[in-house]
Amino acid sequence: ITSIMNRVRNLKNKYRSEENITDEFNYTKISADTTDNSGTVNQIMMTTNNPEDWLCFLLKLEKKGVPQMDVSLLNRLIGRYSQAVTALPAEKYSQDESYARILVRFAELKALQDPEEARDQFHLARLNCKKFAFVHVAFAQFELSQENEKKCKQILQKAVECSAVPLELLETALQNLHLKKKQLLSDEEK
Repeated sequence: ITSIMNRVRNLKNKYRSEENITDEFNYTKISADTTDNSGTVNQIMMTTNNPEDWLCFLLKLEKKGVPQMDVSLLNRLIGRYSQAVTALPAEKYSQDESYARILVRFAELKALQDPEEARDQFHLARLNCKKFAFVHVAFAQFELSQENEKKCKQILQKAVECSAVPLELLETALQNLHLKKKQLLSDEEK
C-alpha cells in the first residue's frame, strides 16, 4: 500500500506540473479558443466542487467528438479529468459513484495514450472506490484488452471477495471471461 501511495503521490505531482504548463498555454490562447472551458472549470472549483458537477461537465466535453479519433480532444479530456481528480479529495468522495466514474473514465482515456499510466490510474480507482463493481470490471476489461487474462480473473475474484456491488455485475463479467468473450459486459449488461 505504501508503494501504491507513493506512486499516486508522484502521479499527482506530475499531473499538477503538466496542468500548470497546460493552463499557461491555454491562458495565452483563450481569446482565440472558445473550447477552453476554463470558466466552467473555475466555476465548479470555486462553488460546488463536487463529483456530480465535474462528471456532468466532463461528459458534455466528451460529446464534442471521439477521443479515439481526435488527439486534441483526447489531450483536452485527459487534462480536464486530471484536474477533476486533483480537485476532488479521495478521502471525502471514495463512496461517491460519480467520483468513481471519473476515476474509471480517466483511466480509460489514459489507456489510449499510455497503458502503464492507465494501469496506475485503475489501481488508484480500485484502491479508492473498491465498493463499486464497475470499477473492478473496468480494470479487469483493461487487463483483458492487454491480453492479461490471468490478471483480469484475479481482479474480478478480488472484487467478489471485497463485496463490491452489485455482485451480479461481477458474476456476469466472470461468466463472460470463462466463455472467452472479448467484452466482459455487453452494452445491455452495463
